[in-house]
Amino acid sequence: MRHGNAYTGLTDTGLPGTSQPMTIAALIVAAGRGLRAGGGMPKQWRNLRGKAMVEHCLAVFAASPAIDRIALVLHPDDMDRQAAFEDRGFLVAPGGADRAASVRSGLDLLAGVGATRVLIHDAARPCVRPATIEAVLDALARGASGAAPALAVTDALWSGEDGRVTGTRDRAGLYRAQTPQGFDLAALRDAHAAHPGGAADDVEVALAHGLEVAIVPGDEANIKVTVEEDFTRADSILRGEMDVRLGNGFDVHAFGPGDHVTLCGVRVPHGQGLVGHSDADVGMHAVTDAIYGALAQGDIGRHFPPSDPQWKGADSLIFLRHAAELARAMGFRLTNVDCTLICEAPKIAPHAGAMCAAMAAGLGIEVARVSVKATTSERLGFTGRGEGIAALATATLVSA
Repeated sequence: MRHGNAYTGLTDTGLPGTSQPMTIAALIVAAGRGLRAGGGMPKQWRNLRGKAMVEHCLAVFAASPAIDRIALVLHPDDMDRQAAFEDRGFLVAPGGADRAASVRSGLDLLAGVGATRVLIHDAARPCVRPATIEAVLDALARGASGAAPALAVTDALWSGEDGRVTGTRDRAGLYRAQTPQGFDLAALRDAHAAHPGGAADDVEVALAHGLEVAIVPGDEANIKVTVEEDFTRADSILRGEMDVRLGNGFDVHAFGPGDHVTLCGVRVPHGQGLVGHSDADVGMHAVTDAIYGALAQGDIGRHFPPSDPQWKGADSLIFLRHAAELARAMGFRLTNVDCTLICEAPKIAPHAGAMCAAMAAGLGIEVARVSVKATTSERLGFTGRGEGIAALATATLVSA
């Protein structure tokens, strides 16, 4: 499973200059029940952007070339998942009565496979980034017996009781602790064996045993998911920088024989029809091309060639739905479309509401996200002379 690590300049005791590499393991603690976060199940198993929260942690550590082994500590009630994780190359240990007991179980397992350094990470921190892992590893590589990420406290601190402020506290020298927390594995096992219990984290256990723990830069994104609102924050962080796409579409169809025109999915009575290979819905064509443009996927002609007889007289709703489905398949959400019809006649305003509803249904979005309006060209050009209708459309997509 692992691919070797980059920290080969240290011995098992962390001394530079020898050839024996240290073996680095990650220990993901996922043995809690975490029901405060809601969802009716332990938070590590709740869906977050399409997969269980713990899977985000596993993925980051599995992608690190420095990590040799990954162990997962599960609650005894979750040990039915053991085989599935082991089939993927992860080690699995049963959790204990509290966090410290769960950590000890994982440390014993890792010691048995020859690990010499361990990074202990809470499954409730799914947004950990590679840079934080690297910072902890770098501190260990420089000889620290322990290292952990933290953020300096910058807010004012109060004490309180019964909903009232009872005093203030000096924030100088205070930090907000995060994980992963890295240690010499043998030293941390000794520290846990000697600790009476009740520690908030492994740094507290290490300090009580006289180990020195280096502080490395923390990350505001490395949040701990505790309550329901934290899932929304984690989802936003994991989504990353929003990808916003804007596309434009333009189409023209000439008038010809007929008694109606189809515009934005609505049949509008008129003394002429529109000429085209399909139903010549100039509005839907412009919107469809706007979506394809935002996706950098060409135009209607690429996906539905006019040379193909199967599209002769086709309902333009087919094209519109294809563009919307393609956007979703490529990971985008359609946030709005705006279509302007350019003609002297027929009158568009009486039908605009129905057009918005038809387009929204075809696109699979709310009517409030669709705009259809009209303008004239002041009797200039081919539209001014009543020779046809033009349509200009804009579509906005954002990463889902």
